[in-house]
Amino acid sequence: MKPRVWEKLAELRGPAVVPHPLDARALAALAANPGCRRRALLDGAGVDKTALAAKLGSPAAFGQSQFAFMRGNAFEAKVKADGGRELLRLLGIEEPGSVQVPDLAAAGPEGRAARTSLALREATAAGRWALLDHPMLALEVAGSPAYLEPDAVVVHPDGRWTVVEIKSFPMIDGSADASKVGAAARQSAVYVLALERVAALTEGAEVAHSVLLVCPKDFSNLPTASVVDVRKQLSVTRRQLTRLTRIEDIAAALPEGVTFDVEACSAEELTAAVESVPHAYAPECLSACELAFHCRERARQAGVVETLGRSVRGELGGLTTVEAVLAAARGEEGDPDDPTVEALRRAHALRGEAIAASRGGGSCL
Repeated sequence: MKPRVWEKLAELRGPAVVPHPLDARALAALAANPGCRRRALLDGAGVDKTALAAKLGSPAAFGQSQFAFMRGNAFEAKVKADGGRELLRLLGIEEPGSVQVPDLAAAGPEGRAARTSLALREATAAGRWALLDHPMLALEVAGSPAYLEPDAVVVHPDGRWTVVEIKSFPMIDGSADASKVGAAARQSAVYVLALERVAALTEGAEVAHSVLLVCPKDFSNLPTASVVDVRKQLSVTRRQLTRLTRIEDIAAALPEGVTFDVEACSAEELTAAVESVPHAYAPECLSACELAFHCRERARQAGVVETLGRSVRGELGGLTTVEAVLAAARGEEGDPDDPTVEALRRAHALRGEAIAASRGGGSCL
């Protein structure tokens, strides 16, 4: 990214504000909604969306509780204790001494990413097992670098690299909650994508398109593991991230003087700044974006059909507002030869017949 763009992004979040890191979970959510320029810009500029949403008066209602955070850290520590003995056992390695655990310490995320790349190349060239604890991976997203930190990466003697994702939700009778596994798979796919960039420059390296998901077994704290295929999530993530508009293009279209500095700006100023960037709200945003409640309220005020869901938006074609849909159903607007308008009018007529039948005591069946 050009130096001038870096300066612009610093101005957007506030010159004295430390950039909020863009992690794999945020990237997975961003890839699920690549048309949202608002999120792409805020994430690319490192704006703290949680603080921004609170200042706007629409605080995020999701996130990991302190208890869940502590429980997750405790479980991960158990999995990696004693040189990663439990984790290596799940990989079928009974003797931890045969596994190399390189030191990945370095200054800053750039230094850690470089040290991780070197460790991966050295382990692959040595042709032996290696366990990289919290490696740092770099991935360019819409022209902006993101630094990602998976729980672990295992290097196999044959040159394969496997992402390890450790979660504290239980795996009961060999299976876990499907929605949680899906979220973990989408997050892991981002790590796999970043690893592929390093593997492309490493002779003999190959990134596995399946990840090792480690969870507590049943109702105990004993680690168990399951191999999760992430090829579908990887394909979707790669395609969606490629579609993202470059950050500098979005920033260049902003009015002069726009800033998202939560500390320096009033709620009114921040509202105007946020509204200067187009968004692509959908109900799915409520579980993935800190600004979802703010964007939903604005979408409702505008009466756009996106508030009803992407599938509904796709069915309605050129009818972009709820008022236009209702007018078409009542026969006040719209081309009667349009299949969408025809279907709406038929549905409106059936609804009227059903209401009339229920009021008259008859049956609408």
